[in-house]
Order: sequence, then structure tokens, then C-alpha cells
Amino acid sequence: GQQYGKITIVDAMSSFGGIEIDIADLQIDFLISSANKCIQGVPGFGFVIAKRDELLKCKGQGRSLSLDLYDQWETMEKQNGKWRFTSPTHVVHAFYQALLELEKEGGVRARYNRYYNNQKLLVNRMGEIGFKPLVDEEYQSPIITSFIYPKEGFVFQQLYNELKRYGFVIYPGKISKVDTFRIGNIGDVHEEDINRLVDSIAKGAVIG
Repeated sequence: GQQYGKITIVDAMSSFGGIEIDIADLQIDFLISSANKCIQGVPGFGFVIAKRDELLKCKGQGRSLSLDLYDQWETMEKQNGKWRFTSPTHVVHAFYQALLELEKEGGVRARYNRYYNNQKLLVNRMGEIGFKPLVDEEYQSPIITSFIYPKEGFVFQQLYNELKRYGFVIYPGKISKVDTFRIGNIGDVHEEDINRLVDSIAKGAVIG
């Protein structure tokens, strides 16, 4: 966006830590993400990776006391990492542990490969029991997959309730005009988990 005089703000809530992002090469000014999602910590705080010169321009521009990015950064810089208000200590500790686990796994590329394999296995196994993905393969990310209701008479709520009995909770809503439900492919999820999930769906799917 530099050649057009624009600021580039990237919403990486559901991708940072699971998909490689070259911030410098993409000339990203602000990247926003969360302690959970692909980092695999627990929810509780968000963070911003920003170009210092652009961050400095934010001084005095905050429209919210608690969400003033510049003031939070300045406080951390001047007071040895101090949060302006009550620190989310447990979440920060979990975040640190999650980063250690990300490193142990082999970094972002290794985690991406696991998510990618999860997603491919999920689509293949779901196809075996009559569920088709909404998004074409060439546009599909490894993060989350939307599946089309198999036919008229499919009762999602019954499937949702049955899956809870087997220990699985999936997204209960749709984000398209098409009748779909979504399944996340991220987290500390492995091949055996995907297989167990699909086996449970095969048992719990109520059609007609």
C-alpha cells in the first residue's frame, strides 16, 4: 500500500502462527492476532505487530481508553513490559507455553503442514459419508472447512447435540446463504482426532 499512500492493516486472527506470513515482504503496517487460534494458547488478549513509525503516528488518536494501542505500547516500553491495567497473567503464561510448543513442533511451516493434512483428511472422510465442502479446493484454507447440508431434511441441531455426546463441539452457525456448518481444523488436533470426529458424525448424522 506504500505506493498508494495507504496503511495496510491485516486481520490475522485465524491465521498467524498457522500460515507463514512475511510481514516485511508484504509491507504490512499493522498485523492483528490473538493469543489463541493458531498459536494454540487460550483466549484472553490480542496483540499487534506494527511498524514503529506508523505506531508513533497513533499517539493521541485512540478513540478508546482501554484500546489505545500507542499508550499500551509506551507503557510497556517505559515500565519494563507493564500492562496499563490488570495483567492477564494466566493467559500470558499459557501464551508463553504455546510458543514453546510451536517451536517444538517445528515452527509455523510444520504446524501449517499438520493443519493442511487435517483439512485434506477431513474433506476426504466427510465425502465418504455424503458431505461436500462449500469452497472449491483451490481456494480452501487449512484453518476451517464449511460443509453443505447433504440434502433436504438434514437436521443440524440433532447432529450438533449428538456430537456433544461424543465429546465434540462444532460451529453451530453458518456464514453463507447456503445451508452449511463449519468444522475447525486447527488446535492440538491430529489424524486420529479427525478420524474419530468423522466416525462420530457418521453415527450422529440425522437425515430425514
